[in-house]
Amino acid sequence: MTMLSNKFSLVSRDMALPGRDTPVMTPGVHTVLGQPIDRPAEGGLEEVLLGLGCFWGAERLFWTLPGVTVTAVGYAGGHTPNPTYHEVCTGRTGHTEVVRVLFDPREIAREDLLKAFWEGHNPTQGMRQGNDTGTQYRSAIYFAGEEMGQAAEATRDAYAEALAAAGKTAAITTEIRPMDAFYFAEDYHQQYLDKNPGGYCGLGGTGVSCPSPLR
Repeated sequence: MTMLSNKFSLVSRDMALPGRDTPVMTPGVHTVLGQPIDRPAEGGLEEVLLGLGCFWGAERLFWTLPGVTVTAVGYAGGHTPNPTYHEVCTGRTGHTEVVRVLFDPREIAREDLLKAFWEGHNPTQGMRQGNDTGTQYRSAIYFAGEEMGQAAEATRDAYAEALAAAGKTAAITTEIRPMDAFYFAEDYHQQYLDKNPGGYCGLGGTGVSCPSPLR
């Protein structure tokens, strides 16, 4: 597997695994929120894909926030269509683990959602998050609308200033760009910490609060 893996640098499209036309799972109902996990962003709802390390703990963080309609875990940011978890772990898909967050901006401000994102992990670690190493654990925000893109960049800049003021000099490495394809992860990953309350949660922030620059 060593020769077939590419854990610490992003794979090029021509070197990525081919994937498949068929999804690896059929989306079901959220075990906590009771909504279809593939519910579309309609009726004023917005979606964003957030990568902050292992998606098990990350998903639980967001399903607890008021104003969040539904969450799901999956893969995004890479090249391989409909990858399996095993394929993503090789680093040869280009994907990172993300949480799809469907939310109502009338109930939770974009900057408050992003505040939870920034404070929920360490966005300065590059291709890792704590003890979880590899490109699949890189920090990322893939946004669907211009307003969320602006909020992502504004909160990033505000958090960078807060980190510097706290004496933390490492640069933020979070990838911020428009949303592309999202592929649902296997069923056993969905709401993992609801199904396995004592399961692994790799979330760990910097201890620095993120200001709200848009207010």
